[in-house]
Amino acid sequence: MAEPLASLARRLGTRSWVMAAAPGIIAADQALHRWFGGRVSLVGLAGLPSLRLTTVGRRSGLPRSTNLLYFPHGADFVLTGSNWGRPRNPAWTFNLRARPEAEVAIRGRVTAVKVRELEGEEYRRMWAELLGFWPGYEMERAAAGRVLPVFVLSPR
Repeated sequence: MAEPLASLARRLGTRSWVMAAAPGIIAADQALHRWFGGRVSLVGLAGLPSLRLTTVGRRSGLPRSTNLLYFPHGADFVLTGSNWGRPRNPAWTFNLRARPEAEVAIRGRVTAVKVRELEGEEYRRMWAELLGFWPGYEMERAAAGRVLPVFVLSPR
């Protein structure tokens, strides 16, 4: 049953009104995370891979967590800093650049990861794969008016 939901989610993800609904979607996802101890996410309910990224704040030094869609790539987790098509990169991208290590939690299971940002030809190849996985990234890139950063997180 997850595949039809994932296909629907991918189609809806190419609609501009979804970007406008981002605050509500984020709030619902955070509530699900709290209620179910990290085992349930809105993205996961849609049949898509979801993780909770915890970075260290580059200024505060405090843990910062956010729920994100990710692209599974072998043993790695690939994240795109789309920020729902906003002009500025999401805060977690700055944290990862300042300290390229983090933790990811999937259904409550935590994994320490090392992080690297993709560039050049490696970025272009991964971007093509990402668009096959989540076509809405192209709409978000156009709306943001910036190159969307892509990070590969590998288990340590």
